Amino acid sequence: MIESRHIENLKNIVGDEDIKTDKAHLRAYSYDATKEHFYPDAVIFPENEKQISEILKYCNNNKIAVIPRGAGSGFTGGALPVNGGIILAVEKYMNKIIEIDEKDMVAVVQPGVINAHLQKEVEKKGLFYPPDPASMDYSTIGGNVAENAGGMRAAKYGLTKDYVMCLRAVLPNGDIIRAGKRTIKDVAGYNVAGILIASEGTLAVLTEITLKLRPKPKMKKTYMGIFENVVDAMNAVYKSLSSGAVPVAMEFMDALVVRALREKLGVNLPEWAGALLIGDVDGNVEEEIDYQLKILEKSFKQNGAKEFIATAEKEKSEEIWFARRNASQSITIYGSKKLNEDISVPRSKLPDALKGIEEIGKKYNVVIPCFGHSGDGNIHVNVMVDGENEDEVKRGYKAVEEIFKLVVSLEGTLSGEHGIGLSKAPFMKLAFSAAEMNLFKRIKNAFDPNGILNPGKMGI
Repeated sequence: MIESRHIENLKNIVGDEDIKTDKAHLRAYSYDATKEHFYPDAVIFPENEKQISEILKYCNNNKIAVIPRGAGSGFTGGALPVNGGIILAVEKYMNKIIEIDEKDMVAVVQPGVINAHLQKEVEKKGLFYPPDPASMDYSTIGGNVAENAGGMRAAKYGLTKDYVMCLRAVLPNGDIIRAGKRTIKDVAGYNVAGILIASEGTLAVLTEITLKLRPKPKMKKTYMGIFENVVDAMNAVYKSLSSGAVPVAMEFMDALVVRALREKLGVNLPEWAGALLIGDVDGNVEEEIDYQLKILEKSFKQNGAKEFIATAEKEKSEEIWFARRNASQSITIYGSKKLNEDISVPRSKLPDALKGIEEIGKKYNVVIPCFGHSGDGNIHVNVMVDGENEDEVKRGYKAVEEIFKLVVSLEGTLSGEHGIGLSKAPFMKLAFSAAEMNLFKRIKNAFDPNGILNPGKMGI
């Protein structure tokens, strides 16, 4: 428990109304999408960068843990106060779009800006911010940067890191820094912005983010390939991309997901469908889009696709995307508890990964439906178990560990977009050597020698 004198001193920084210790606030900020609960000692709502600096300086001097938080939509417990401390919540005040510069095609935002809100505002000006995590309607840009969020458009347009030009941030001791520059090229000094991206709030608190924008494409078409099995589909992924296709997205769903969509939601898909590949192709001229679709259709059919559909009609496109958007909710037919992982492998290793995951499911007698962003090698692996069956849950967690071992053996990584946080921290030593883990710890110590900022995360 934090001593009451500390709460009173922090009130002098933000005011009585912007630090909360009542049960309702503590409960509201005790969990994220993992549904695990860890209660903070207080929740504080800073109004600006200066207040954040003063809060961190005070907490650092008094060894009080501070946990930065945006929308709390993370899947790995990255914003949970595992040992109590203060939740530093940016969504109340620090949620403004400071600037949209059409000349240099950049946006300057505060960390609490909702991703979808930024997208709408830049598109009004004919510009485009591509990163589109599934949580875009409520996740914040600050959280997206802290986790290096991806999304369905990452196959063509990349991840959040590809759009961060510079950051303002406050170090744990209260120092304010600017990492990066508002220029296309910048090779002066260490890439501190690159270190802060995906650092999950363990090194600094972001206060301002400058993002690169793109011109908005004028048109797009949606496609879907239907395959008899997932291995054929995964071969089609990397072979079509190496043939010159550049789709905006290339999403996949395996046979278990197809079955769930049919049974739970009545989606009109063939019973024989063992896998789907769907996505969009965009561009500024019709010929460009049609050329891309021809490459995709040819490659898909060469690799076993029985049907290929392409459409520019909004209603038909929405019908195709309905399946992908509802994949997650449909698979609840297989179990009441979902062990949701987001591993990533080189695209050429996707067939081996999916075969291996299927074998692991059989070994532990658990159902593992898979879907996700095959265009960038990112698989959402869902180990479905009966939450009331203790033995089945244990088998599920054993399956997860074996999946991580498989992924590492295929030169993959533990997470493509959800991050490590709390839930994946025990598996870090599978993916990183002792020397690498020690380097991570030295970086953490350089930024945060007192260990006050988001402690207990990432296995460091």
